[in-house]
Amino acid sequence: MNLPNSLTVFRIFLIPLLIVVLLTRFPSKEFIGVAIFLAAALTDWLDGYLARRRQQITTLGTWLDPLADKLLVTSAFIALVEMGLAPAWMVVIIVGREVAVTGLRNIALAKGTAIEVSELGKAKMATQVVTITAIILGIRFAPLETLGQWALWLTVILALASAVEYFRSFWVQMGGSPKQPRPAERRPLLEFTETPKRDVPTHR
Repeated sequence: MNLPNSLTVFRIFLIPLLIVVLLTRFPSKEFIGVAIFLAAALTDWLDGYLARRRQQITTLGTWLDPLADKLLVTSAFIALVEMGLAPAWMVVIIVGREVAVTGLRNIALAKGTAIEVSELGKAKMATQVVTITAIILGIRFAPLETLGQWALWLTVILALASAVEYFRSFWVQMGGSPKQPRPAERRPLLEFTETPKRDVPTHR
C-alpha cells in the first residue's frame, strides 16, 4: 500500500460522504458537495502522477484506480437523478458504459494484458467532472445549470464514442495476441469414468 494507492483508497472513502452531503437538506450543501467532489477528482490526477513519478505502478493500483473513478462518477450521477437534476435515461447510458468498460479491463487484466486509457476516455472523464460540478452549482447559479445540461449531452456522446473505442481495442488485443498455453484444465466436479473390467475367476 504505497502513497498513490492510499490516495485511491481515500477517494473511495470520500464517495459515501459526497452522497450524504448531496442528498441531505442543509444550507450551502451545494458548495460542500462540489468541494468534496473536486477533492476526490484531484486525487485521481494526483495518484497517477505520483505513481509514474515514483515508479510505483502496481497491479493493485492498475485495477483499483479506474474502479475508484467509476464509483465516484456513477455515484455522483445517480445522486443527481435522485435530486431531479439529470434525466435518468442519460445517466443509465453513462453508468452502463462505465460498467461495461470496467468489465473489459478486468477481463484483459486476467489474461495478462492492459487496455490503455484512450484520449477519448480522458476527455470523457474531464467532461464528467465539469458536468457534475456545473449541475450542482447550477442550483445556485442559473447560467451554470445551462452549461451543465449541455455538458451532460457531450458526456453521453463521449461515453458512447469511447466505449466503441475500448471495445475495438479489447477485440484487437484478445484476437491478435498469441494464444497463451492453457493451464491444466480442472476436472469437472462430477465425472463419470468407466472402470476397467477385471477378469473375475469363475468357479465351475
